[in-house]
Amino acid sequence: MPTIHDVAARAEVSTATVSRVLSNPEKVSEATRRRVLKAVDQLGYSPNAAAKSLRTLTTRKLLVTVPDIANPFFSLIIQGIEEAALREGYSVMLGDTHHDPQREERYGEMLLRREVDGLIFLGHSMSKSVGGMMKKNQLAPIVNGCEYSPSLGVPSAHVDNEAAAYEAMNHLYGLGHRQIGVLTGPLASPLSRDRLRGVQACAKENGAAKQVMVVNGDFSIESGIAGAARLFAQQTPPTAVFCFNDEMAIGVLDYASRVGRSVPESLSVIGFDDIRFSRYMRPALTTISQPMLDIGRETVRLLLGVLQGTVTTPVSITLPHKLEIRSSTGAPPRPPKP
Repeated sequence: MPTIHDVAARAEVSTATVSRVLSNPEKVSEATRRRVLKAVDQLGYSPNAAAKSLRTLTTRKLLVTVPDIANPFFSLIIQGIEEAALREGYSVMLGDTHHDPQREERYGEMLLRREVDGLIFLGHSMSKSVGGMMKKNQLAPIVNGCEYSPSLGVPSAHVDNEAAAYEAMNHLYGLGHRQIGVLTGPLASPLSRDRLRGVQACAKENGAAKQVMVVNGDFSIESGIAGAARLFAQQTPPTAVFCFNDEMAIGVLDYASRVGRSVPESLSVIGFDDIRFSRYMRPALTTISQPMLDIGRETVRLLLGVLQGTVTTPVSITLPHKLEIRSSTGAPPRPPKP
């Protein structure tokens, strides 16, 4: 295997110059930089990343944890994270916690052992070991994506979930719906609680607070199917259902089709996230679109800011959402003539 000494000899420079070209190229003249890089290419030299890590106490690796890797919502966020990280010279490690505190602890210990430089977690909870890193006057290299909880004390990137849910409900009320079913995510999640506040605020302003039917789900298609069954079994079933994610909305569409509730003629359905399958449903799903790529990119920007000392407070970055109106929502069915 070629060594840094071989590269230096081929380029007729010192080993220190080779090191500077590879780590701080802006400090070396263009002619010298070209000569060194040509020698690197000719020899097939690869720096010893492990040795560099020991010298600098950095790994150039970021850890990302997700609560459910099967949820397609996270795929574009992870893509945004990886794009931004690679652009800055970092690799990304991915961990699926399955909402399991023990798994969260094991991944958190990787940060404590300095096997990674920082952690981005896309759930709503931190492991106890990672939480213990938080200091009163100094941020730990930890960032949250998608959710926002001031009590965590970490920087975060997310949409305004309360405002987005308000907008979704307002769309249904604007179409004329009064009996609206709501499928929430787990209420242990700040995200679900924020969306429920938006639902309740809009219902109250429209004088329909008592007509909102709330059923709790877990963000899965299966819980959308189960939630729809419960809602349709009500004495006065809803004419519209707002789901706190698109997967549950897909479950509602499936159940509605099986029991003969045509969408949107007899039932309107609206989701949240705008995963890539939503526009291809039949009918295409009305939903709240989140800028998932941008959420991922922003979490990396915040985390690198913490590592570099430019982000020193637990800032909250709110990114814009958009109501995507498609064909799964329409006016409520007219009551039968007496």
